[in-house]
Amino acid sequence: MRNLTAALALIAGPALVLGSVSPALATGLVIEIAGEGANGTVTIDLLEDVAPNHVAQIAALAEDGAYDGVVFHRVIDGFMAQTGDVKFGKLGGDMSRAGMGGSDRPNLDAEFSDLPFERGVVGMARSQDPNSANSQFFIMFDEGAFLNGQYTVVGRVTDGMDVVDAIKRGKGQNGAVIGQPDVMTSVRVTD
Repeated sequence: MRNLTAALALIAGPALVLGSVSPALATGLVIEIAGEGANGTVTIDLLEDVAPNHVAQIAALAEDGAYDGVVFHRVIDGFMAQTGDVKFGKLGGDMSRAGMGGSDRPNLDAEFSDLPFERGVVGMARSQDPNSANSQFFIMFDEGAFLNGQYTVVGRVTDGMDVVDAIKRGKGQNGAVIGQPDVMTSVRVTD
């Protein structure tokens, strides 16, 4: 990320670099998951060269502990597991609004790439507006080519895909998790 920041300063000038989200250098996340379905550790390689602003925001939220205790609120078998609603998705809160929130940080402009949405890829969730990603992300159970070029790829699972596969599934077309959802008990940034 250091080289990217220096390159941005040369191309766009200091205003862009000073105004961007810039936590400590991050190359990955280690997520501890617990619940009725999944129990274990998932390691994610963050792709800061592909989506630098999204990766910086995720890393900053993780460093602040914002993701600790956040549930997987939308889980669709054969598709993906979604989490990261730091406003409404905390375990023990009112789960009726889980998935409707983000964080106190600003929404991000899309950073679409040519990377395909395959098994183990991590993408940013958003509303209909391509520039509305904030804190929520999802992990792919399987290939989802219809997402290619439409959502920002931020990383990929490098270890613990068996834990991801065990995340408690939701019901119905929207994949809402009924009862006690699985939770990210701890999300740590690695370098």
